[in-house]
Amino acid sequence: MVDHDNRRDGVTRARDLTSGANMDGIAASGFPILARTDFSDTTFLLEIYHPTMARAARPGQFVILIAHDHGERIPLTIADFDPAKGTITLVIQAVGKTTREMQRDFRKGGNILGMVGPMGEPSHISEAKKVICVGGGLGVAPIFPQARGFKQAGAYVIGVVGFRSSDLIFWEDKFRQVCDEFMICTDDGSAGLKGLVTEGIEAAIARHPDIDEVVAIGPPIMMKACAEATRPHKIKTIVSLNPIMVDGTGMCGGCRVRVGGRIKFACVDGPDFDGHDVDFDDLMTRLQRFKEDERMALEKWSENCRRLALEPSQTGEKGGS
Repeated sequence: MVDHDNRRDGVTRARDLTSGANMDGIAASGFPILARTDFSDTTFLLEIYHPTMARAARPGQFVILIAHDHGERIPLTIADFDPAKGTITLVIQAVGKTTREMQRDFRKGGNILGMVGPMGEPSHISEAKKVICVGGGLGVAPIFPQARGFKQAGAYVIGVVGFRSSDLIFWEDKFRQVCDEFMICTDDGSAGLKGLVTEGIEAAIARHPDIDEVVAIGPPIMMKACAEATRPHKIKTIVSLNPIMVDGTGMCGGCRVRVGGRIKFACVDGPDFDGHDVDFDDLMTRLQRFKEDERMALEKWSENCRRLALEPSQTGEKGGS
């Protein structure tokens, strides 16, 4: 794991940039990136200075981010927030054109052109006495504020997180600080329990038959499996849905999902829903709608990057990407 974090210098710089200015002034020059950490070849963290959003943010909410003046709008779940420091933390997986562009270009000391939020309904931190918080893959990051919220509310918190292998594990220490029990599951068995997070859920239920609630965040297929694992036990199960979004305000209708046989908009009605009522098959089908467009955009961007890298060498100059 590569750490680009120097938080004291970053916060001082951000305060210098914004001293005596309001948030309009910050937004005019972009939002400062105070820290970056790379967890793997594809997953990285950005800590961004946005005091107003940091004070307003709650677990389960998301932001709409625009990287630059020719960028697209993309939704990203808030992984953490610190009102005292005035920061918002995002954990991003570089899988498409925009996220790979962000991985390449966003560094500590840089700026993000636009970031709107917090958006969506905050997660309801219930009065449950015993809760399992489940995160899979990139969903491990946004489940953390939920686990912390339940712990602060007095619940007994069991954390279950899943990764493909030990090389992808992150935030283990953070979770252990807010969880009474904590389990890591890996597909290949290189760390913790070998298997899927559903096996961790079953193990936790076997030890604690009085579980009041399960909260799960991750890929749709994982959340579906979690909901099916808890259904026989009649345990309330909340999931956070990730359909394609455009405006994030309920205007475009792109994020519609079927919940309990009714159409809901994840951006304004969610993103949290009762996992036992969600039509996951419909959700997963809708997520495939723009796969070809996404593939073409990534190929075009990658080809342009290769062309720009080659052009200087053709003139005898040193190339670079």
